[in-house]
Amino acid sequence: MLELPIVETVEQRKKRPDWLRVKLPIGESYKKVRTLVDEYKLHTICQSGNCPNMGECWGAGTATFMILGNTCTRSCSFCAVKTGRPTEYDEDEPRRVAEAIFLMQVKHAVITSVNRDELKDRGAEIWYQTIRAVKEISPNTTIETLIPDTKSNWEALERMISAGQEVVSHNMETVQNLYRKVRPQAKYERSLEQIQRIKNYGKRTKSGIMVGLGETHEEVFQIMDDLLEHGCDVLTIGQYLQPTKMHLEVASFVHPDTFAMYKEVGLNKGFPYVESGPLVRSSYHAERHV
Repeated sequence: MLELPIVETVEQRKKRPDWLRVKLPIGESYKKVRTLVDEYKLHTICQSGNCPNMGECWGAGTATFMILGNTCTRSCSFCAVKTGRPTEYDEDEPRRVAEAIFLMQVKHAVITSVNRDELKDRGAEIWYQTIRAVKEISPNTTIETLIPDTKSNWEALERMISAGQEVVSHNMETVQNLYRKVRPQAKYERSLEQIQRIKNYGKRTKSGIMVGLGETHEEVFQIMDDLLEHGCDVLTIGQYLQPTKMHLEVASFVHPDTFAMYKEVGLNKGFPYVESGPLVRSSYHAERHV
């Protein structure tokens, strides 16, 4: 019988534990990635999202590129990307992203974007052109796209995912009970439907959630079931970390044993691949999921 890990005390929840220490960004590979990102005037979710793994990933010569600017039309209470009405729509961005990926000699590229709800096509054309540009200049590079919620614009979704990428990810972010608090402009069932449509299109599907927001074990098990029912192949589970004092507070720091338990449960339920750990993010070790 599966033994559930002990829940942390209030005192333990307030202090960031030792297992959440991250590597400082240093080394020649880090400098090279930083130089290319700056030179080609690109955005990365590593920077905009205050990702704790930036030092490790950039030090290994990899980065997750963020297209369509760095201003999001959503105001999710967990995310460090700035919110507002975007002004940037750069038709030359696909070329610059593709050239940077080529120069970095990336074997597996991860590309994401902000939400662009004000655009009729949700930014789908820039998505399509970016993937095609990468495939043309780096035909041996595999691509994972972490796409936003298209608000049921299924024509836009098809355009986003039809350019030849190998993996398509759409993050659920949290359990159903916390959606209004964490993702106020999103809908749980709509995101599940989007994942199902991606699967139906023939793509390898992926989604990620954060824990430490006040969810229960049972709610995590339920979202696993819901994702499997809607065709999700890969699941990532990581610790929520408060990016600024303006964002949601951490409800608990989840122990590594609990992450190990979640991985075991996910694999037993039928996920082909589960990445679960305190510092796991949706693009962390993404090359292993192809």
